[in-house]
Amino acid sequence: MRILQDFARSLRQLPRVSMVAVGVFVTLGVLAPYIAPHDPNAQDLLAAHAGISWEHWLGADHLGRDTLSRLIVSARTSLVGMCLVLLIALSVGITIGTIAGYKRGWVEEVLMRIVDVGLAMPSLIVALAVIGIFGTGYWNMIFALALAWWPGSARISRAVAVGVMNRPHIETLRVLGASPLRVYFHHLLPTTIGAVLVYATADAGAVALSIATLSFLGLGIQPPTPEWGQMLVDALPYLETVPMQVILPGLVLTAVVIGFNLLGESIALNRVPTPLSRRILASRRMLASNWTRAQQ
Repeated sequence: MRILQDFARSLRQLPRVSMVAVGVFVTLGVLAPYIAPHDPNAQDLLAAHAGISWEHWLGADHLGRDTLSRLIVSARTSLVGMCLVLLIALSVGITIGTIAGYKRGWVEEVLMRIVDVGLAMPSLIVALAVIGIFGTGYWNMIFALALAWWPGSARISRAVAVGVMNRPHIETLRVLGASPLRVYFHHLLPTTIGAVLVYATADAGAVALSIATLSFLGLGIQPPTPEWGQMLVDALPYLETVPMQVILPGLVLTAVVIGFNLLGESIALNRVPTPLSRRILASRRMLASNWTRAQQ
């Protein structure tokens, strides 16, 4: 019960704007096939560049495809791609980081030097290089972004793992004869995963932006799959005549990125202990003095 109360209190402390943006994005991504009013790939050239109407609430693009339906289904495309990238990157990063923090010595030196090489190169440059070698495509994009993102989670995982291994209860477990596998899987790994997931929340917005960037460059998700970056590049030739076709996907993508960034920052700040106010300190001193008098 107390865990649920702490979780509810932490949710109340998060900014509502970010919660709304992320909640709407996840909801649209999950329910996209059921709430999209039209087939996002259905073309109607007679309705090309149609304005706002009862049939097309946000208009239609140059091929007569419903803009609202494509925006909704694009949320699902970005959500699935973002989850796959983070799942692969976190799995690799947490494994390498925890092994480095657990083993220490030359194993840590070798693994962390590899991580340093990965951190020294910009993530988007790494993704572009991988796509240039293996070619364009959905799974090549996922692999490229995961390869670019895992060093950050490995560095954070190693720092958390070192802190956990230096705690007194870990030394106590070793003295009592706990096996290395028990220490790693029951005590080190769960604590590390919880800490890294906090930072992954902020990375989610950057991953969504990278997916849209690669699709905008023609190196990520390929047509006719709806995606915000692909919608932007399709609408650019008509920027002066139908600017809403460019503005709408840009606004949606901006809202998602800002929402994840604010959410991740708020979660990280809520984990940092804040100094107690004078009123709380005075009340605690009074309780301590009353308890001392009662013991006497």
